[in-house]
Amino acid sequence: MIKDNLQLILNEIKSGNNLGESVTLVGATKFVPVENINIAIDNGLNDIGENKAQEFRDKFDLVHKVNYHFFGRLQSNKIKYLIGKVYLIHSVDSLKLLEEINRQSENVNTVTNVLLELNLGEEQKGGFNFNEVDDALKFASDLKAVKVLGFMAMLPDSQDEVLLENKAKLVRKIYDNYKDIYNFKYLSMGMSNDYKLAIKNGSNMIRVGSKIFGKRQ
Repeated sequence: MIKDNLQLILNEIKSGNNLGESVTLVGATKFVPVENINIAIDNGLNDIGENKAQEFRDKFDLVHKVNYHFFGRLQSNKIKYLIGKVYLIHSVDSLKLLEEINRQSENVNTVTNVLLELNLGEEQKGGFNFNEVDDALKFASDLKAVKVLGFMAMLPDSQDEVLLENKAKLVRKIYDNYKDIYNFKYLSMGMSNDYKLAIKNGSNMIRVGSKIFGKRQ
């Protein structure tokens, strides 16, 4: 099942997004057993990501070596589990978190790749409001041990495709405003329920869990 599910998605994204950019598939492995993750890796999944720092820590040495991402809410006291191991932290939602990731990265002489999380106007979710992005990027550019590679966004939980497409296009527009200035690589947007719409509207990285691994236990 995992092999077939994965192949289906890899085939779907083979032609890239609507702008001709290649799309990176990150397997969302929250609560997924290590043996199932390794089946996916053995069948062509090159990137995986966790939502919980302790789970990242516990699985890191057990999964086959690929790019390991983190995209959950991150508390300062859990950063230590990621530094020096994580390929990309998607969910950086405050200047304080940026600063702490930088501090801990400097302590072990490494540079940590991050994405700034954008808030699409939903109060219950974290992230930078659009009018905060400029200052956040300038702040990050002064940090020696953090490299911002782009943005992450979570589309609203809605059945309104027009609303979702407008949100996705807006995020892509903001990404494009900064892409060349900061040499961005990734716009991480789209999950199991909306990745096709996200890709159609400019996402070049998707975070897919249940569509690969089945429903979480």
